[in-house]
Amino acid sequence: MSETLPDSQADRAMPVCAIIVSLYNGSITGAMLRGAIDAYARSGGDPDALAIVEAPGAFDLVSIAANLAHTGCYDAIVCLGCVIKGETEHDRHISSAVANGLVSISVDTGIPVAFGVLTTNNVEQARARAGGDEGNKGAEAMLAALASADAIRAIETAEHPNVRFTPDLTVNDKADGDTGVL
Repeated sequence: MSETLPDSQADRAMPVCAIIVSLYNGSITGAMLRGAIDAYARSGGDPDALAIVEAPGAFDLVSIAANLAHTGCYDAIVCLGCVIKGETEHDRHISSAVANGLVSISVDTGIPVAFGVLTTNNVEQARARAGGDEGNKGAEAMLAALASADAIRAIETAEHPNVRFTPDLTVNDKADGDTGVL
């Protein structure tokens, strides 16, 4: 995914966004937060306009996201967290609950909720995805949230049912060798 939205979208009104960041594994999520804020700024947004809410852990992202979505104040919500596999299957339960909870909020409210939650086998993999060799998944989540908010805006303002919203579409295709690294 490119680091910024295409120039053809540069003059659009920026979606109003909230970021929820888990404090658990804070060295990882802090780097993801910086990536998300930077991606918003590079896309033309004012970082000071972002609502940033801290969550104790990844599991808590769901209830906070639900409350933010139900306010009707935000066009998109970005959830950032990091779940690292341990000796038990606890990570799978947390990751599954968070993924299912966030998608449910998005579907129920119509507000895009970006899943910026790392689910890795070890700390090295998490670091690589929080600004290391594998890019910054916080930045990717923000760009996905912005693109989704723009697509929803296009649908809501369309004058006919044949909505087309693909200006300068870019696609990550791992099958074609594109790793999606920023």
